[in-house]
Amino acid sequence: MEAVAVQINNMVAQLDEPEQFLVLEILKRFLPDDVATEDDLVNIALARDEYRRGETISADAINWD
Repeated sequence: MEAVAVQINNMVAQLDEPEQFLVLEILKRFLPDDVATEDDLVNIALARDEYRRGETISADAINWD
């Protein structure tokens, strides 16, 4: 049996373009759209360390004017 990805690819290739677009939009819904990058993960770790060390201030302490 073919790998699932190959089967999906072969099936989608048989569709007309409008149907391919529809399948693409449906598949996108199964994928996370908020995946953290490596830089995001590094910065999150740094921010957590700062928080643990008490190097942050609350939003209430900031003069937003």
